[in-house]
Amino acid sequence: MNLLRALATVSGMTLLSRVLGFVRDFVIARAFGAGLVTDAFFVAFRLPNLLRRLFAEGAFSQAFVPILAEYKNRRGDTEAHTLINRVATILGLVVLLVSLLGVVAAPLIIYVSAPGFSEDADKFALTVELTRITFPYILFMSLVALSGGVLNTWSRFAVPAFTPVLLNISFIAMALFAAPYFNPPVAALAWAVFIGGALQLALQIAPLRRIGMLPRFDFTLRDPGVNRILKLMAPATLGVSVSQISLLINTVFASFLPSGSVSWLYYADRLMEFPAGMLGVALGTILLPSLSKLHADERHEEFSSLLDWGLRLTLMLTLPAALALAVLAVPLVATLFHYGAFEAADVAHTRDALMAYSIGLTGLILVKVLAPGFYARQDIRTPVKIAIVTLIATQLMNLAFITPLQHAGLALSIGLASCLNAGMLYRGLRAKGIYAPQDGWGLFLGKLAIALLVLGASLWFAAGSAESWLAGQGIARVAKLAGVVAVGAVAYFATLFILGFRPADFRRKAAA
Repeated sequence: MNLLRALATVSGMTLLSRVLGFVRDFVIARAFGAGLVTDAFFVAFRLPNLLRRLFAEGAFSQAFVPILAEYKNRRGDTEAHTLINRVATILGLVVLLVSLLGVVAAPLIIYVSAPGFSEDADKFALTVELTRITFPYILFMSLVALSGGVLNTWSRFAVPAFTPVLLNISFIAMALFAAPYFNPPVAALAWAVFIGGALQLALQIAPLRRIGMLPRFDFTLRDPGVNRILKLMAPATLGVSVSQISLLINTVFASFLPSGSVSWLYYADRLMEFPAGMLGVALGTILLPSLSKLHADERHEEFSSLLDWGLRLTLMLTLPAALALAVLAVPLVATLFHYGAFEAADVAHTRDALMAYSIGLTGLILVKVLAPGFYARQDIRTPVKIAIVTLIATQLMNLAFITPLQHAGLALSIGLASCLNAGMLYRGLRAKGIYAPQDGWGLFLGKLAIALLVLGASLWFAAGSAESWLAGQGIARVAKLAGVVAVGAVAYFATLFILGFRPADFRRKAAA
């Protein structure tokens, strides 16, 4: 399989999910604005969503996929299926218990994760109620992550990439049609999380059955493969998901800031996650199975070459996205969210957070490419050490930035910490001799710098003043934003073409 084509498939499905995600956020922003009820829902959804990223998509996937790839390549499908059965059984039982504990301990969880809410009894009670509805989401999504790991190992990338679309459809339908029937109406959003998780899990059954890997109950704690995965998972939880832990701690800080701060950070984070999902998650998804196979086959030069390909592709696609987020912060926020209860002041506050986030976008996506270089080799210790340093640095920056910059300071600390994390991972790969840059990096970066200058100038002049975006109407704003983005994309890629870049230069076959 061509990895560039696989990346296009995963990114295309992710694009569909992200577009629907923006429709979802538009619907939520228009109906509920940015205030007490949205703060309550975003906090209630953040913890199960964080646990999903930590244990399901983060630590579990990074620990599970390399070992599953090893079983598939060295031991055959029968033993691989046995491993899947046993891992699915233990994972399902553990996350079921976690979900039940989360429902019971919801008041304590909110008191710890958003202590500032305790000063408002109504806000605290609403957040607890919504948390109890959303917490079982981790059960559904942990099993979805297992299914995705299996399908990706068998080079079936499309279904796992499409799966998040169902959550966004659930949100949109519940917010538009069901909210008036709930008391309070925001509870419809919590039930959308529950329904969306169940739909995503149901979608995995047919594809798993087609490849003969649908899990069956098989409980044992003595399987060596299961034990290896469990040993890798604990440290990988921190190593892979430090940015998510930082987001949770940021919620604690933000809970003491003025009402709306949590929501402004949420909307800015959603915009940042658009390129992060399309590029970072997609690249990590397609790289890990191939890197794992190359390591299992001891093809070290190809391993390094594949990492080099991933790094060049990341910089070529991520740097312009980060620049565009910063330059087009007001046009993006105004076009997507400035309707109904979402006022001009909300646009300004969200813009501040988005510009701060954009500083770290490249670092955040580079982590998704660099970390698999360690996890494919089942090296957990190095990323964990780096994660601990990064987490400490994040909190020190939080303390330094929160007073002068308020919520934007929290976003800035996340961005700078992501760059620190990526830099230390890169240094670790070089120091261990895992990765050696191929020739031509200086010329490559020089050409990118020229294209970025052209892009920045094009976007700046095409966007115009912030006031025009705030005063514009919905359809007109959408059309104008599409035109500005098109101008920037044409300017950037045309410049790269003139400088000698060709799509064929980035074609790469998956490890066979």
